[in-house]
Amino acid sequence: MLSSILLQTTPAATTMIDTAHKIASQVPAGGIPVPGVKPEDSLSLMELIMKGGYIMIPIGVLLFFAVYVLFERIIVLSRASRFDRNFMNTIKDFIVSGNIEAAKSLCRSNTSPQAVVIGKGLSRLGKPVSEIKDAMESAGKSELYKIERNMIVLNIIGRIAPMFGFVGTIIGVVKIFYDISLAGGDIKIDTISAGLYQKMITSASGLIVGIVAFASYHILNIIIEKIINRMENSAMQFMDILNEPSK
Repeated sequence: MLSSILLQTTPAATTMIDTAHKIASQVPAGGIPVPGVKPEDSLSLMELIMKGGYIMIPIGVLLFFAVYVLFERIIVLSRASRFDRNFMNTIKDFIVSGNIEAAKSLCRSNTSPQAVVIGKGLSRLGKPVSEIKDAMESAGKSELYKIERNMIVLNIIGRIAPMFGFVGTIIGVVKIFYDISLAGGDIKIDTISAGLYQKMITSASGLIVGIVAFASYHILNIIIEKIINRMENSAMQFMDILNEPSK
């Protein structure tokens, strides 16, 4: 009896296996196709940005200025940070030996803020100490303006870029509700996808630009504080050098 059952089921099993092979041969290598979805459909970065809408234009402009100011300030501050540790010792030796012209020449050959301030003090030698000090303070303020220039731009961008992203979020939400109102009762994911794209892309873009500007502003400020500290210490050492002969 078992033999007869096996003989009856074998043709049916063979038929099922042949059918499965035919179906498998018709399925693409990428898997079972889903209606309305392309297997290799993907968005490039530019296409993704374009889905953010017109609000991406001001966000892109803010990013351009943030990057420009960042690299411009890095170049300026890298030059201002170059300072010879033996500079003040050399200046002291020249002053003590009475070789003032050599000291002035050394300051002119050095473009650091410290050298500019000391050079201004050397140009006022022979005048009252208060006048020398005032001249050095004026030179220090001028150098401070040079190294802090355009820093306000980074500060402003860091504050307003996320606001533009928030505006894009609001526009995206408005677009979603508008598309829903046009669709009536037939609401699909395609109906709200455009608004969702705009909402999320503008929010993320605004935050990224804001983070870049905010971080750049504070990192550069740390470098500026170090330069200012060196400039103030050099001015104090110079005044001490002037007062030493009178002791």
